[in-house]
Amino acid sequence: MINVLSLDKFKTYLDVTGTVILDIRHQTEFVKGYIPNSIFVGIDGLFEPWVALFIEKSTNILLVSPKDREEEAFEKLSAVGFENIIGYLNGGFSTWGKADLAVETITSISANELCTLKEKSPISVFDIRKQNEYDAGHLPEVYFKPLADLKSTIKDFDLKEETTYIHCGGGYRSVIACSILKRNHIYNVVDIAGGFGAIKKTNLAIE
Repeated sequence: MINVLSLDKFKTYLDVTGTVILDIRHQTEFVKGYIPNSIFVGIDGLFEPWVALFIEKSTNILLVSPKDREEEAFEKLSAVGFENIIGYLNGGFSTWGKADLAVETITSISANELCTLKEKSPISVFDIRKQNEYDAGHLPEVYFKPLADLKSTIKDFDLKEETTYIHCGGGYRSVIACSILKRNHIYNVVDIAGGFGAIKKTNLAIE
């Protein structure tokens, strides 16, 4: 059974070395506001494999969860070897927001907005899908950097003063990437909502 943490108790763990906030809400909620330095992996996606890739199993984990999904997350994580789940924030992200504490956001644009930007001037777009997805169709001159390789390619996303636009297949993996990049002090990142599925519905060229 997972521990329920009051806001004060939750905050006491934030400065403990080796503690990570794992936010498992839907990506559309996460981009609008999250606790600084959180890692996003939504529980309704390919949850356990992505958590296991980006968080060491010895890590102390604090959960920010949708209502009534806490025990489910605990069971899923425990089943794949995560034993140091400290607990979840009572009331979820809204508890943090109501306390007027610092919040971060991720800029997210639609595929149509991406289309408009590309028509005005060249921009740097990163495709973080798998190889077979990329081979089946992709934007011309895109940077291909699969999410699975992010730990080794993370510096490639740091374009200094230039904005990095990131898309996956449907909008889930790109938010994972953005959360990890911002946690690693790479801030000029923009999520493309809906991913390649939305991009294909625009008039952008596909190779």
